[in-house]
Amino acid sequence: MRDLNEHTLTDEVISRFANSKSPRIKQISEALVRHLHDFVREIEPTQEEWEFAIDFLTRTGHMCDDKRQEFILLSDALGVSMLVDAINHRMPEGVTETTVFGPFYVEGAKQYELGGDITEGVSGTPMLITGTVSDQDGKPLAGATVNLWQSDTEGFYDVQRLDSLALRGVLHTNDRGEFSCWTVRPSAYPIPDDGPVGQMLEAQGRHPYRPAHVHFMIEAPGFQKLVTHVFADGDTYLDSDVVFGVKNSLIREYEMREPGQAPDGRDMTEPYAYLHYDFRLKRA
Repeated sequence: MRDLNEHTLTDEVISRFANSKSPRIKQISEALVRHLHDFVREIEPTQEEWEFAIDFLTRTGHMCDDKRQEFILLSDALGVSMLVDAINHRMPEGVTETTVFGPFYVEGAKQYELGGDITEGVSGTPMLITGTVSDQDGKPLAGATVNLWQSDTEGFYDVQRLDSLALRGVLHTNDRGEFSCWTVRPSAYPIPDDGPVGQMLEAQGRHPYRPAHVHFMIEAPGFQKLVTHVFADGDTYLDSDVVFGVKNSLIREYEMREPGQAPDGRDMTEPYAYLHYDFRLKRA
């Protein structure tokens, strides 16, 4: 077909996918073109705006390396990551809810004994994390793998300013499904906003902050992998998380306690924070 115009172009583009060998690729391509063309027709971009969009995506790609993924940040900040997560994790009642994976997970974190200190020398208000892992009926899961990571008290992750890994680790639950470790209380922090995503947020009149939280990735044979956060109750940014990741069921008090014997038996000579969460996994 020739002499295409703004009204006939979409159907012609979609017709070119007729010979695709993959029904799924055909479905995705058709939907992408249909919605993308409708978007362009709705906003009617100028040529300069279209060129700016191409430049924005180019700059986003240039910001990506082995320690930073600007496209994940873009997906997060537009709510796409949480939408994909919600579609793929429709959980039954009683199972711990999921949230976004985030860009700061690192493979090969150090393994710690239960009750170990994952700070690796990073200073801050001490915090004891305890928890349990069970199935959706409450039966404890022994030997479950608990991978956790977090920011420091100034809102930075180790990969942002350290040469070694800290405030992250791998634990395994005991026979009662319990785990524990010592760390420092994390802080609210901005996502990296020195690139295209930060410029987008500023143009949209938005802040770049996430509320204080600890990331958890929990795995056990026969169960779906759980990726989630536990957020600090009372945080300023709970209702405006830049990546839309907060859920009420994932909010817990980071309780400040006075010096004395901690729940794990450690004698504390200074005030410390205490976080407990009971995780329940969905059967695979």
